[in-house]
Amino acid sequence: MTDIVKELEKKDPQEQEFHQAVAHLLSWVRPVLDNRPGLARQAIVERLIEPDRILIFRVPWMDDSGQVQVNRGFRVEMNGVLGPYKGGLRFHPSASLGTFKLLAFEQVFKNALTTLPIGGGRGGSDFEPKGKSDDEVMRFCQSFMAELARHIGPDIDVPGGGMGVGVREIGYLFGAYRKQTGKHAAVLTGRGLGWGGSAVRLQSTGYGIGYFAAEVLATEGRSLEGMTCLVSGSGNVAQHTAEKILELGGKVLAMSDSTGHIFDEEGIDAAKLAFIKRLKNLKRGRIHEYVDKYSEATFMEVNRGLDHNPLWDHPADCAFPCAAENEINAKDAANLIRNGVQLVCEGADMPCTPEAVDIFLDSDVRYAPCTAANGGGVAVSALEMAQNRMLLNWTAEEVDGRLRAVMKNIHRQCVETADEFGQAGNYLVGANIAGFTRVVNAMQDQGLI
Repeated sequence: MTDIVKELEKKDPQEQEFHQAVAHLLSWVRPVLDNRPGLARQAIVERLIEPDRILIFRVPWMDDSGQVQVNRGFRVEMNGVLGPYKGGLRFHPSASLGTFKLLAFEQVFKNALTTLPIGGGRGGSDFEPKGKSDDEVMRFCQSFMAELARHIGPDIDVPGGGMGVGVREIGYLFGAYRKQTGKHAAVLTGRGLGWGGSAVRLQSTGYGIGYFAAEVLATEGRSLEGMTCLVSGSGNVAQHTAEKILELGGKVLAMSDSTGHIFDEEGIDAAKLAFIKRLKNLKRGRIHEYVDKYSEATFMEVNRGLDHNPLWDHPADCAFPCAAENEINAKDAANLIRNGVQLVCEGADMPCTPEAVDIFLDSDVRYAPCTAANGGGVAVSALEMAQNRMLLNWTAEEVDGRLRAVMKNIHRQCVETADEFGQAGNYLVGANIAGFTRVVNAMQDQGLI
């Protein structure tokens, strides 16, 4: 397996994030590879780490001043053995091919854990929607879809929303797709409720994280009732993770954005969370404005010179990193353990560095990896696809019930698989092996393609 990673590094030396993800997975699924020598002869791993297809394209668009701008678009269709490629779009200046290969690779196994018939893919652009007018975002989305439309479809690839891609962007993208193809197809998820969207889709990732955390605690006869919780981020995932924590009886103490974090010892209750939603979603404000309204809270500005994130310095029972990749490093992990955290449940994609993960696994902390914990978003996206195909619109209660059932099933797979491989309580082992095995079995069943 070391040789495979070295060859990957030699072929694509600039894609360190992707190399990290591949090495990480292989280290945890080694028992499967050792027990099934036939996988090596079939080059299963080599086939898994090579995307089915990579699309890179130019996206020219005109800003409000009449100046033409040029961005780069990406779509990585990683593995479609279980169904149409499914995974979100990300619009952010940091976007690169290595990032999207990493995200698509992780998406394959996350989607497999849902047991729904969907493959894995991710994509987007280095376009920055922040600070752009609605007209500029619309012109960009129309240009982006002018190329992407020829590569997607309900039985091929069904992108959804993600970082920088909300209902506004999905609306512009879908309008462009419909105009270009003449089809009102189930080809983009995360749509508005009035034109094919699903109830609970907006909330699904955050709600699923809350449900998964509750399942983890329930294995030890505990619940979120009365638990103090730190939540990083204040976007969609963080907002609805906090909302579900409150609904399940927990107490949210902290939230953040790129400028810093707030800490409210009295707790961010439903009314305060509603203020944060208005601040971030409507006013597009910054989290420090929270303390202007709630003076009992404190705000700490980001200090780039620190070797850790002060948000994770506060004593709490549970931590929910919902902001960005690698936001919890080894020092943060040690601080969380020292301050009494009992559960770390990942909301963002790979928010803990490998060093931090090792520290959690060597401690008594329950560590719930993103591969399992944040699968609720893609699960409800798949449910949205099903509703569109059947021309149905399920109630919020029905979708939420299905979401909770999916998260319970993901948790069950993780527990049973970890037990089977002698790693009881290790959700990372359980999630990686369960997802990997489902994908590998399907690849074997379908032959050398």
